[in-house]
Amino acid sequence: MARAGSVPAAAVPARGAAGVTPAMMIPTEPIGSIPRPPELVAAVRAGVKACELAPLLDEAVRATIASLEATGAPVVCDGEQGKLENFWSYPVHGSPNAAPDGFRIPARMAGALDADGAREPRMPRLLRGPFRYQCYADGFLAAARRHATMPLKQAIISPSALSLMYPPDGIPGYSREQFLEDLVREHETEIRRCLEAGAHKVQVDFAEGPLAMRLDPSGALLASFVHLNNLALRRFSHAERALIGLHVSPLGIQPAGLESGEVECDYADLLPALFEIRAGSVYIALAGQPEPSRVLRIARDYARPEQHVFVGVTNPADPQVETPRQVADRLLLAADTLGRERLGSTDDSGFAPFYDDTRVSRDTAFAKIRARVEGTRLASRILEGAA
Repeated sequence: MARAGSVPAAAVPARGAAGVTPAMMIPTEPIGSIPRPPELVAAVRAGVKACELAPLLDEAVRATIASLEATGAPVVCDGEQGKLENFWSYPVHGSPNAAPDGFRIPARMAGALDADGAREPRMPRLLRGPFRYQCYADGFLAAARRHATMPLKQAIISPSALSLMYPPDGIPGYSREQFLEDLVREHETEIRRCLEAGAHKVQVDFAEGPLAMRLDPSGALLASFVHLNNLALRRFSHAERALIGLHVSPLGIQPAGLESGEVECDYADLLPALFEIRAGSVYIALAGQPEPSRVLRIARDYARPEQHVFVGVTNPADPQVETPRQVADRLLLAADTLGRERLGSTDDSGFAPFYDDTRVSRDTAFAKIRARVEGTRLASRILEGAA
């Protein structure tokens, strides 16, 4: 394992500034999840053993990457095809010192029904120390690399999400402080393994950010999550943090349909805290926001000088496929507010967050991604002409 602050140069593919390809002024990247093929979803729901799922999984990864590359995307991913369990806790699936009855993730945060049709996904509950990952995301990266010809991005879960595994009443002989130290070390290890495997970017999903705002309107819980994520990121050099991104999905944030005991939460109100986390890239939702100009102004005012801001130009929650012109217009608006030098494009969120969500088809997801790529290319040409 490389020491903190080092990534073998030979392991990291050559990149332009902020990942810009020669053909496009504005870089563009996916967020992550793509709906899985129906045959894979059916096999998982039927309880097919993991060893028997391997051929279906490999074919799903191959087909997903091939379809993403066919859109012209300069950066692709595996579409989260292999994370068959709750994305919030995939690193600890099968852990011998955890029980399944931990913190309940609000249904609207999880994004869809679980395999039994119940809207009550849960985090595992840690029973005893030490805390250890059971798998690292570089395994998914290795599986994707067999099929990809373009740079690969890898999404991972944040340490603050996994911190919800520790029970409120503590664990005898294993303090919360020791747990957090072990957690941060495992998170660091996962990022380094992905970078050493050649990931174009490692995206940390801060899925629990909106949840913190709901559970504690004072902001103290959110501040503690930000601090924990920064404890991990400060173990990396400035150059390494440039290869680490941060994303929080807008799904489950809108005030309609709040569960009992929840408070109203505005996505834009989350952004100042989001930019406090020392990632080199920050991915923000824009396409589905009711006040995109307000979102952009907050991003302009709070983004750190070294941070690149990737704005969402497609809305996975809307079945209508955007046109390249709509995408370009959103980017031109963002360029006017943020400046073109730090600007990138992305999707507002993944297309099948956390669980298999059939509300968006694979065809629709790929069509939206194609619109993102073509619209980003169009906006780049317009901005180049204005230079």
